[in-house]
Order: sequence, then structure tokens, then C-alpha cells
Amino acid sequence: MSRLLKIGPWLLLAVLIALPWIAPALGQDYYVGFVRRALIFMLAVAGLNFILGYGGMVALGQAGFIGVGAYTLVAMSDAGFTSAWAMWGAAAVVAGLVSAVVGLVSLRTRGAYFIMITLAFAQMIYYVSVSVNAYGGDDGYNLPQRPALGFGLDSAHDATLYWVVLAIVTILFVGLNRMTRSRFGHALVGTRDNETRMLALGYPVFAIQLVAFVIAGALAGLAGALLVTHNSFVSPSVINWTQSATMIVMVLLGGVGRRWGGPIGAGVWIALEELFRGYTEYWHWPLGALLIFLVFFAPRGIAALADVRTKRSFKVTP
Repeated sequence: MSRLLKIGPWLLLAVLIALPWIAPALGQDYYVGFVRRALIFMLAVAGLNFILGYGGMVALGQAGFIGVGAYTLVAMSDAGFTSAWAMWGAAAVVAGLVSAVVGLVSLRTRGAYFIMITLAFAQMIYYVSVSVNAYGGDDGYNLPQRPALGFGLDSAHDATLYWVVLAIVTILFVGLNRMTRSRFGHALVGTRDNETRMLALGYPVFAIQLVAFVIAGALAGLAGALLVTHNSFVSPSVINWTQSATMIVMVLLGGVGRRWGGPIGAGVWIALEELFRGYTEYWHWPLGALLIFLVFFAPRGIAALADVRTKRSFKVTP
């Protein structure tokens, strides 16, 4: 079992790399785009798990940063920019800057006040996006064409864009995983467990939390830009507070503070959502039933079910 858990991520990565060849051979081309969308949401949810699971910050406004990244790409596209790398990088930077401003205010509060302030900022971003008619307002905005990847890569080719997104998400997953195991990651967990003790030991608690909050915001912004590239469309609905709430549910489903909790939760939620939608328009109730089941039988999330090396992972006591 331990060996399987060790090689499991590599086997999954191999399958994901081969998917653009496997899916067409089975007549299932649709799933290349479906998995690409799932990977983008996994990235955003992994960032949320970083601050929620490791930092204890229950942020109900991450969808706002997704929107910041999405509309940054839209604004640059409308201004004549064509490079995907420049647009994606700018989306992450702008979202990071906005999250720094939000963090400077919201991190001075705790508990329910922190939740409500992050929600309030996200809703402000939502209403701004609705009111900007230059980018479609409530109707959304269609990209005239996907941003150019360069290096001989064609972003209009679904498989090529899929591999690029997979490479970006994989690199960032590895980086985020290393960060959680670094001194910074341990300090972040310390602030979650006992702020007073960390302050007494001389740790800059506020700065640690702010940096983590900015990292999560930047990842969400990048995810937003990738989502616009994927869909060639964006609307304010992606920023709505219900999207932020769904992301928290994804983290809970996968396992709060678990190394793969965010990606697993996002992947399972999106896959089940797609499955149930194919059978009934009332697909919300089976997912609700699943959450109730997990509360009773797997309160630490799906990732905890296979975690036999608890000493090498940070756990959140339910």
C-alpha cells in the first residue's frame, strides 16, 4: 500500500500526459477539455487549501481573485496583447497585488469577521465586473482568439493547450508541496495552531499569513486567466460568492490540510458533478448526500483514507 501511494501520483501523471492520445482513440475527445478545466480548478483549490488547511484562514472570497486574473487577461487582450505567457503572468501578479490589499485589511480580523470581510471584497469585485460594460458586463466577454503560446505551439489546438496547462499545474503543485514542507510552511502551521506562542517566539505572524494569502490569491488569479483561455469566454458568474463556497466544499471533500486534499476534492467534485448532470437536472442532491456521508464516515476527507504515513503530513484535527 505504501509503495502504491508513492508511485500513484507518477502513474496518474503518466495517464494525464497520455490522455490527448487515449481519448480520441476511444471517441471521447470531449474529455480532453473536461480534464483541462478540472486541472485549472485544482490549481485554485490547492491554493485555497494552502491558506485554509495550513494557515487556518477560512477565506470566502477566493473566487474574487479568480475573477481578477480572468479580467486582467481580458483587459490585456482587448488592449492588443497576444502573448499567453505575458497575460498569464500579469494575471497572477495583479491578483497577487489585489490579494495583498485584501489581506492587509482582512487579516487584522479573526473568525467570522475574517470570513465576512473576504466575502465582502469578493462581492465588490463581482459588482465591478458586472458594471464594466466594456468587457461585456453581466453578459460576459468572448475572446476573439486564444492568446498565442509561441515557441511553435498552437493554443488553438486543444491537445497542445492541455499539455501546457498540465505542465504549469504540475510545476506549481510540486512547488506548493515543497513550500508546505519548508520552514515557511512549518511556520504557517504554527500560526494556525497557536498564534500567541509563535509571537512569543519572535515569528512575524502577520507577515507569514499575508505572504500565504498573497500566494493563494496569485494562484487563483492564474487559474482565472487559464480558465478564460480554456473557454475563450468569461462572465461575472465565475466570481459569485457561491463559487467561493464551492471551492471550500472541495477542500473539505478532499481533506483540509492534506497534501493532495485540494486537487482530490476538486477533481472528485467536478467529476461527480459531470456524472450526475448526465442523469438528472437535480444533480445537487446526490452531491449533498455525498458530503453528509463524508461527514460521518470520512470527516478528514478523501485524502485521509489513503494516508498511511501520517507522520509525514500535516493533519487538521476535526
